[in-house]
Amino acid sequence: MIFQPLLLCEQEPKTREGGDFVRKYEVIFIVKPMEEEATNAVISKFTKLITENGGTIDKEDRWGKKRLAYEIKDCTEGFYELLYVTCDPACVAECDRVMKITDGILKHMIVKNDEE
Repeated sequence: MIFQPLLLCEQEPKTREGGDFVRKYEVIFIVKPMEEEATNAVISKFTKLITENGGTIDKEDRWGKKRLAYEIKDCTEGFYELLYVTCDPACVAECDRVMKITDGILKHMIVKNDEE
């Protein structure tokens, strides 16, 4: 009986259309009420971050300034932004990490979009 070693490193990586685990995500975040230039700077920071990490922004939807249901970090209003993104999970993890430490973001949520 001949034993063949199991070579895990020679297996092909799991891929989907467009690359290694590229998926569609919805990224929504609320920016603190600031001047229009500062708000645009925070939004462009994250669009730039996503594109630099190999993702693409399929659609950008600015909901504008809305009144919050409850006070978050002493703010009663916030600027809502929704991004439809195609990227890999590493890009999403980096975006989530940066959103957590950015002072201009009140809340954020990243959801995997199942609509294919």
